[in-house]
Amino acid sequence: MKTYLKPLLAALALTATPTLPALAHHSYSMFDMNKMIELKATVTRFKWQNPHAFIEADVAIPNGTEHWAIEMTSPNNLIQSGWKRTSLKPGDKVTLYVHPLRSGARGGSYAGVRFADGSTLGEVK
Repeated sequence: MKTYLKPLLAALALTATPTLPALAHHSYSMFDMNKMIELKATVTRFKWQNPHAFIEADVAIPNGTEHWAIEMTSPNNLIQSGWKRTSLKPGDKVTLYVHPLRSGARGGSYAGVRFADGSTLGEVK
């Protein structure tokens, strides 16, 4: 086979197969999607990034504060749900609704938020 044909055939083979990263997205099995908890929280950071946005927040507990990390969907999906890059800022007092991590660690999957003015985004109780 001619030397120049090998790279050409390899490129054609790659374009004929589906891209694996698109098919290999992680699952939500680490979250208990059958449970939803409510967290009265103060936002410490809102990361508007791909592939997933994140909310970091402090939650008051009887003996102090717990820091939570909440995974969201992509900014593109959030925009379609009414979110903006500026929807949350550090210091905002919110109620977060999350599907907790199965491990019991302080984190979860975003379900909804109630803002201080009573407005909501996502699934809230």
